[in-house]
Amino acid sequence: MSDTRRRVKVYTLNEERQWEDRGTGHVCCSEAASLTVTGEADGSVLLESRISPDTAYQKQQDTLIVWSEAENCDLALSFQEKAGCDEIWEKICQVQGKDPSVEITQDPVDESEEERFEDTPESGHLLELPPCEPERLEELAELVTSVLPSPVRREKLALALLSSGYIRKLLQLFRASEEADDRRGLQQLYQIVRGLLFLNKATLFEVMFSDDCIMDVVGCLEYEPALLQPKSHREFLTKTARFREVIPITDSELRQKIHQTYRVQYIQDIILPTQSVFEDNFLSTLSSFIFFNKVEIVSMLQEDEKFLTEVFAQLTDEATEDSKRRELVNFFKEFCAFSQTLQPQNRDAFFKTLANLGILPALEIVMGMEDVQVKAAATDIFSYLVEFSPSMVREFVMQEPQQADDDVLLINVVIKQMICDSDPELGGAVQLMGLLRTLIDPENMLAPASKTEKSEFLSFFYKYCMHVLTAPLLANTAEEDPDLTEGAAKVNPVCPDNFQTAQLLALILELLTFCVEHHSYHIKSYIMTRDLLRRVLTLMNSRHSFLALCALRFMRRIIGLKDEYYNRYIVKGNLFEPVINALLDNGTRYNLLNSAIIELFEFIRVEDIKSLIAHIVDNFTTALESIEYVQTFKGLKGRYEQEKERQSRGFSSAYSTPALKRYLYGQTCRPRTGSSAGNRMCVFRRRSDVQILDMYTI
Repeated sequence: MSDTRRRVKVYTLNEERQWEDRGTGHVCCSEAASLTVTGEADGSVLLESRISPDTAYQKQQDTLIVWSEAENCDLALSFQEKAGCDEIWEKICQVQGKDPSVEITQDPVDESEEERFEDTPESGHLLELPPCEPERLEELAELVTSVLPSPVRREKLALALLSSGYIRKLLQLFRASEEADDRRGLQQLYQIVRGLLFLNKATLFEVMFSDDCIMDVVGCLEYEPALLQPKSHREFLTKTARFREVIPITDSELRQKIHQTYRVQYIQDIILPTQSVFEDNFLSTLSSFIFFNKVEIVSMLQEDEKFLTEVFAQLTDEATEDSKRRELVNFFKEFCAFSQTLQPQNRDAFFKTLANLGILPALEIVMGMEDVQVKAAATDIFSYLVEFSPSMVREFVMQEPQQADDDVLLINVVIKQMICDSDPELGGAVQLMGLLRTLIDPENMLAPASKTEKSEFLSFFYKYCMHVLTAPLLANTAEEDPDLTEGAAKVNPVCPDNFQTAQLLALILELLTFCVEHHSYHIKSYIMTRDLLRRVLTLMNSRHSFLALCALRFMRRIIGLKDEYYNRYIVKGNLFEPVINALLDNGTRYNLLNSAIIELFEFIRVEDIKSLIAHIVDNFTTALESIEYVQTFKGLKGRYEQEKERQSRGFSSAYSTPALKRYLYGQTCRPRTGSSAGNRMCVFRRRSDVQILDMYTI
């Protein structure tokens, strides 16, 4: 045999009965009668399979060869050209001594089935089908139902149906029965056609889903016996469901494939019962049929550069009508959804093609439109792009400031979209928040080929985008009124009571909390320079407990870092006050807010964060004395007294409580007037920095 190489895609069927791409390469059939696929990217061996004389190989849809090598190991080769598939199929048939005109080389028979039927007269022959006549439909329905449990008889029935052109005769009988309004005959045809689908044979599907047969198949499935009136599936497919060509498709084969895929998907999703009702994998071949159709559609569209160029030109043209642009965006949404069937290498090429044609600038335009459907579709497209390659999106965004204002940067457009879609019933804001989180997650900034280094992108984000993200938070929180008299209730009048606004602020706080955990330098600088924690803690007054908890969680993450810079910021700003006020206002109610606040102080006690313990005990002991149902605050006071005792034993009287405070908190102190130290200042940062120049003037 000649060592002929053909370009193929290799697929395996996973445990969820979904086809997984294993790579693209070239297949050859060696002299040793084995199929070998060598990867075109790196030359690695993607598949090496010996052609066994007993293995059942199936040829499907002119460009597919499918077989099983072992239990739960299904393989498929998808050929780029029909000629290549035909040539390898001839090699397989030659090894097995079969006629290349057959669609399956062996009957998939297990030993128990062979033994059961080897002595029956009909075991070596096709099943005998009753004449295709109205009075014999009941007999045929019983035959189809009876063979379903047996793989052997299912195969024999499929061969019998194909060899005699029986399916087309059945569909002719359906048309005659419908004209005669033979309800009983139509219900029997429903049982028969439904049973033919459950035979799970690709060769039957190719006939049943052909242009001249598929609508009659749908018609048969309208007459379910349990229904008083037949369904109207054909009316929906021909009148309600309209095929919209955003750009005219001139390839008739592509057009036919799109129509077929939609109709078969409709049969699987709408007409047939859910698969959970039936035996596992009962319709696995139907799923495979749809899968490979989608792969072929995406490949054909992607190769048509003229078509895609025209689509992008109209999408970005300002003169394009809104209705037309809506159709274009929905087309790209479906296109991206279909692309998920591609193998990684081809999916990579697909999204790079979209990027080169300008999909990201186009999204900036359509996401700013008022049309809710357009924005939703654009968000889905953006999610596909972010999921595929966050680095590609980041690289595009970082090039924008040279060409655009901050307000129209893609990430800022996405943030504004999140703010506008904050209605929790819609779920759009949650999706966009997840996409933003993916983009700023350092964990996916580590790819060697990425051009957007972690520090560069985060610096960009905090400079150009963070102010847009925090704008609603700053707008809905306010500084406490300085005119409030001492002792008056410190209630923030701007704290939002609107549920939708509270939901939005909760999403923003969730993202900021993520930043605290993963962006150590950038978020720390942002929080301290803008006094952000103080603004966040005003939300402890919100009547929405989930928002108060989000504010508390933000502070808890900061304290959990045990960073002394953060600790000094909290102490200097007296930022425990709103938390303790919330605890006291909550009273004796045992709820989530109470537990979360207690856990915060318990963490400080267990971790022995001395600067925070000293601040809490010095300033809030009296207020917290009444809380005795937990030992947390007594424990904090005990920790404080232990530290004070230890300090008094280990240091001179210079380390009195005020001096200890300055040591811990990094405050600036000046010598007393007239001292020998003059006007010198000492700033205590850490123990190694402490220089006591005038012990008695501190």
